[in-house]
Amino acid sequence: MKYAIVLATALFALTATAAETQKVCVDIKDKAGKAVVDPKTGKAKQNCKQVKQHKKLDGTVVPGKK
Repeated sequence: MKYAIVLATALFALTATAAETQKVCVDIKDKAGKAVVDPKTGKAKQNCKQVKQHKKLDGTVVPGKK
């Protein structure tokens, strides 16, 4: 019984991490709406996050009402 629970947990963990991740960066803006510039590099500061990207499944078209 314990073996089955461990196996089920492992399978769930593998499928949960199967989604690909994508790095998304957005420029940081001040109150006026302009991008904040880093004085050392001269580039705009960015807020970056890792986002899961799920695959879109193909389905069949639902027929409309007559």
